[in-house]
Amino acid sequence: MSEENKAIVRRFIGLFDSGDLSLVDDLIAAGYVGHNPFPDQKPGPEGIKDLIGGMRATFPDLKITISDIIADGSRVVARWTATGTHRGEFMGIPATGNRFKVTGINIDRIKDGKIVEHWEQFDAMGMMQQMGAMPGQ
Repeated sequence: MSEENKAIVRRFIGLFDSGDLSLVDDLIAAGYVGHNPFPDQKPGPEGIKDLIGGMRATFPDLKITISDIIADGSRVVARWTATGTHRGEFMGIPATGNRFKVTGINIDRIKDGKIVEHWEQFDAMGMMQQMGAMPGQ
């Protein structure tokens, strides 16, 4: 089961690169709970579709590379690096054209072949600094 759960998370993370929203309902449970959503993010699969669509519009060259992926029972942990160029408005910040590279970690809980819970931590401040939205170090 661990390998199948890792494959589900790999496919989910890959949606941010491809923007293929047709796969969201296959990967995200109807009762999905994101424990630290973006501001104003809707719940469930519809919220994920909006998030991915918005990220692709804002960062059209978004690329997420998985560095490590570990599964234990129903939980999968993925450590990743995201890169992209700020080409559209992001959380009220006009496009700067600046590139960013940040790291993050997700923990997902899988049930019946779908993600039912999601936790994520990433270097949001580093991303904002690299985009030019706030002063650097």
